[in-house]
Amino acid sequence: MSQFKNKVVVITGGSEGIGRALVDIFLQRGAKVATCSRNFDKLYLLQTQYPDMPLLTHTADISKENECNSFIQKVIKVHGSIDILINNAGISMRALFEDTEIETLRKLMDVNFWGAVYCTKFALPFLIQNQGVIVGVSSIAGFRGLPGRSGYSASKFALNGWLESIRTELVETGVSVVTVCPGFTSSNIRKVALNKDAKPEAETLMKEEKMMSAEECAGHIFEAIDKRKRTLILTTQGKEAVYLNRFLPAIADKLVRKFYFKNNKLIK
Repeated sequence: MSQFKNKVVVITGGSEGIGRALVDIFLQRGAKVATCSRNFDKLYLLQTQYPDMPLLTHTADISKENECNSFIQKVIKVHGSIDILINNAGISMRALFEDTEIETLRKLMDVNFWGAVYCTKFALPFLIQNQGVIVGVSSIAGFRGLPGRSGYSASKFALNGWLESIRTELVETGVSVVTVCPGFTSSNIRKVALNKDAKPEAETLMKEEKMMSAEECAGHIFEAIDKRKRTLILTTQGKEAVYLNRFLPAIADKLVRKFYFKNNKLIK
């Protein structure tokens, strides 16, 4: 029998992409899953696909503290506790810093960093009680700043540092903190990346078909949670970027610049 049978698993941003794939995996393993998203219609569709499964959905904008609190309190009201919290919800951007309105960076930080902080804060007493698992879905951009993604990288660097801090604080409690850093993964995040004016672009300039699928990524995350790993860095390209940035940063600068620019124009 799966060790996740009847465990309460909370996943933010579970209506699509990696979050949706994680919802599928944990329901299949017998867990009680709760997820939130800003999109009611997508949550409703998800709910209809699991009519007889222990799936709880809630519409929430995790950039707002009170909505995160309402979501966590609803989980507690229905299930009584929380065993695993996966801070997955996030947004990206695509714009040069010199062209970007400050509101774009603020939105990135509110969702990617503060959303994880809020949900974890409200769920923490129950996670400590159950010696549970906290997961932060970060990014390779949390190790290596990426051009056109200054706000995204900043939010993921912040997330990585915060996760490291609370991991150290929680060592004696039995709570595990897992930092997950996917490389390029085929998902909706780039299709709704914010532009310089903090508006979704509604397109992607990357070759999604050559990327790791959301389902494969979610499978790796599931295994990392199962083994209570400290850090998960995904894709060969992602691992190379982290290695080069740590030991050969000047070369990393040139390679990253070459990947993202053509004729001094941001192309990805």
